[in-house]
Amino acid sequence: MTESPEVPESPETQDSPESARSPQVHRVRSDDSSWEEAIGSSRVVAAGDRVIVAGIMPAPASGTVPGDAEPYDQTVSAFRSALSALEPFGLDAGSVIRTRMYLSHARDADEVGRAHLEVFGAVRPAATMVVVAGFADSRVLVEVEIEAYRGDARGGPVEPGEREEGGA
Repeated sequence: MTESPEVPESPETQDSPESARSPQVHRVRSDDSSWEEAIGSSRVVAAGDRVIVAGIMPAPASGTVPGDAEPYDQTVSAFRSALSALEPFGLDAGSVIRTRMYLSHARDADEVGRAHLEVFGAVRPAATMVVVAGFADSRVLVEVEIEAYRGDARGGPVEPGEREEGGA
């Protein structure tokens, strides 16, 4: 008789008080948390060995979208903002294992890909690029998400300049 493969516990079971393996969850909101408050979300969620940064659009400065209509510039800006969200956890681009890029136009795929290569270089995270109908701000051409691995470093945010043990 063949044994069935071991099925891992579901996330609901892992997060339940009864589970001894329950991950500690940390949620971080951005400085401007109006959107996060309005929809009940967090900019960053860290649980177990993962740190997930929610969708980030290019950071507006003085009411303008960086790169205005340039997909490359918008993508670099969005990834830099997403990476800055990892800093409180002592992580950087080298910790990123997955990226997602949402584009409003398929024609921008090459420029968005070039920006991804510039930001992540040899890191080579798993990457997905999807074309969507558009964004809440019509000037935005791209939104990005990242997921980072922090190994055994499972604490919360650390002070700037301080690194968690096991961090990248």
